[in-house]
Parts: sequence; C-alpha cells; structure tokens
Amino acid sequence: MPKMSTGETPYSLVYGTDAVIPVEVGEPSLRCFRKSGPQNDDSRRQELNEVVEQREMAYVRMVTQKQQEERYYNKRAKIRTLKVGDYVLKAKTRESKDPREGKLGTNWDGPCKIMVAASKGSFILEAVEGKRLPNNCNITHLKYFKF
Repeated sequence: MPKMSTGETPYSLVYGTDAVIPVEVGEPSLRCFRKSGPQNDDSRRQELNEVVEQREMAYVRMVTQKQQEERYYNKRAKIRTLKVGDYVLKAKTRESKDPREGKLGTNWDGPCKIMVAASKGSFILEAVEGKRLPNNCNITHLKYFKF
C-alpha cells in the first residue's frame, strides 16, 4: 500500500516498479498482458531511469508533510518560559505521594526555586529551605508559582 508521507509504496521506491504477485504472472491479466517482450524491456529501462526522480519527489513530499505536522503542533503548543530565580511547584510522583492522604492529597511539592537551567527544558531546583533537590526536573512537571 502507498504510504501517506511519500505517496509511493516502499517496494516501488527500492526497486523502481510496482510489485506483481505470482498469481498475476501465472494467470493472464490485463496488467501482465500489456507488458511482454521488447516493449516490456523498454518500459522497464524507462522506469529505472525515473527511479531517482521518483525517490526525490517522495522525499520532498515526506519533508513537506513533516513541516505541516510541525506547524500544526507549534500553533497549539503552549510555550512556557521559566528562568533562573523563578519559583515553581513540582508535580508529585506516585512514589512521593503519601498513601495515607488518598486521592484528596496534594499533587504539587514546593515552592522550589530554579537554580540552574541544566539543558533545554530541564532545571535543577532548590527547596525554599535552601536544600538542593537531588534530580533534575523537566519543565512538563513544573508549574509557575506566584507569591
């Protein structure tokens, strides 16, 4: 089946022609009947010459689809910028929740202060008491805190 991103079948991108199942070769069909003898050789040579162009067009279609998906995602993405010195709340993990609190317990720890931006979207936090937290925290697990 043709892929949505390229518009071509993987077989045709590799071998330069559509796949023919053995039943079509054994049984006389219109598809195989037209392709026989020297005319088949000429059409096969022409297909092989056009394989590079076909692959390039499939690559262009694939890149275009990825760019469209990226634009669609970026339109709806909520950009949250946090900087060093901001106070945030850190989401509690299942392990850090107190089982005695039940489902009505708090879902956030904090406030914590951002000390260092470790990498893109990852931060090193410090508790209000001045104790540095042992692990980096991803921005998806943080919420801006206003005093």
